[in-house]
Amino acid sequence: MNKRHITRYILSIGCLIVVSCNLPKIAEKKSTVRLPDTYAGAADSSTVATLNWRDYFTDPHLRRLIDTALSHNQELNIMLQEINVSGNEISARKGEYLPFVGISAGGGAEKRSEYTPLGAAERQNQIRDGRENPEPMPDIGASLFATWEIDIWKKLHNAEKEARLQYLSTIEGKNFMVTNLVAEIAGLYYELLALDQQKKLVDENLKLQRDALELVRLQKIAMRVTELPVKKFEAEVLKNQSLRYKIDQQLVEVENKLNYLVGRYPQPIERDQQGLAAQTLPAVQEGLPSQLLDNRPDVRRAELLMAAAKLDVKIAKARFYPAVGISASLGYQAFNPAYLLKTPQSLVYTITGDLIAPLVNRRAIEAEYLNANAKQIQTVYTYEQTLLNAYVEVANQLAKYKNTSHITDLERKQVVALTESVQIAYDLFNSAHADYMEVLMTQRDAIEAKLELIESQKSQFIAAINLYKSLGGGWN
Repeated sequence: MNKRHITRYILSIGCLIVVSCNLPKIAEKKSTVRLPDTYAGAADSSTVATLNWRDYFTDPHLRRLIDTALSHNQELNIMLQEINVSGNEISARKGEYLPFVGISAGGGAEKRSEYTPLGAAERQNQIRDGRENPEPMPDIGASLFATWEIDIWKKLHNAEKEARLQYLSTIEGKNFMVTNLVAEIAGLYYELLALDQQKKLVDENLKLQRDALELVRLQKIAMRVTELPVKKFEAEVLKNQSLRYKIDQQLVEVENKLNYLVGRYPQPIERDQQGLAAQTLPAVQEGLPSQLLDNRPDVRRAELLMAAAKLDVKIAKARFYPAVGISASLGYQAFNPAYLLKTPQSLVYTITGDLIAPLVNRRAIEAEYLNANAKQIQTVYTYEQTLLNAYVEVANQLAKYKNTSHITDLERKQVVALTESVQIAYDLFNSAHADYMEVLMTQRDAIEAKLELIESQKSQFIAAINLYKSLGGGWN
């Protein structure tokens, strides 16, 4: 070992001592968030989040839509390619801490000047030995070489573990996307059924209003009423005709959005023609808040990213320490192909060890180290925020599901009362015991109550879907 190598090793060892004593100060953060024990006092551990979406949604048309979307949705397929990219990163990081072995071969020619020290020495040797070397001097060879960075600080192994955690977090990101996709398709499907039911209701009401308009016109001819009620009834018919077109436009937009999510161009959506009335409301069991840690893909993803960020801090810290590398080669080299494989005359080999560490101007490494620590703290806050958001989502949807159930029951009774009042108003109007305004207002109240009832029924279905999603169901 020459003096230059000895000096390098002494400096590197000294650098290691200096670096170990002068690392930037950081403060790592750990999550201290603790979920409540129950949701509003309920303590049942059964949860719908463990149900497969095929078991949660029983409508065959809806199942086909979701199945098609899981195969053809472009955004989901983009995410699947992201998973492939992330998986390849694991192989790339793993390859960095394994020895790299390769083979090389080459050839060339060189003519040295006789007026250089090396050229002049060679020329004197030729004259003294009485032989001529070929000019230019050929040089051909082939060798097997290897390089290896010894990962004594676990920098490369931690990088591979970090890549693996990133890969798993990408899978959880895909699962979270599936959860949202399933919920969105189900919500739009039930919105279609509600619009179908509203359209049917408006058509039925239009028929009744047209009949009432004809009756009022006959009464005007008989001079029992003036032109004013005729115009009022006519305006009410026109109002509901415009409402019919509004519903048609909503149907087009919802169908197109569903087709977009399914990954196809606009086309009619097959669905239950009986509307929401024929649908069974999914059962709801919320389970315990602690189950969100296992069932919510976004929570698991945030937890994996938090673990990956801790490894990033270790990787950044390891850059302060010396890197130990070994390189070696073994092969043959000669100026004439006839001599290339002569052993040991043409045999060449090398082996070298290096110890390299930063000593001066470490600002870039320090900045990366401090940034890694800041990002680690950031991921802890993100994890806590994700966990808090998950609990709040469940609490909101659970309350909404229960409240819409009460609202639907009350509105159903309201519809029954107003439907009866419409017939009473007609009877009174025909017997001249009520004026046309009472009939119009009663009709308007009845149809509005029926439309609101359909909206509430839809809201109850969507609350059940969103509760299923917020609990972590739909991805498995």
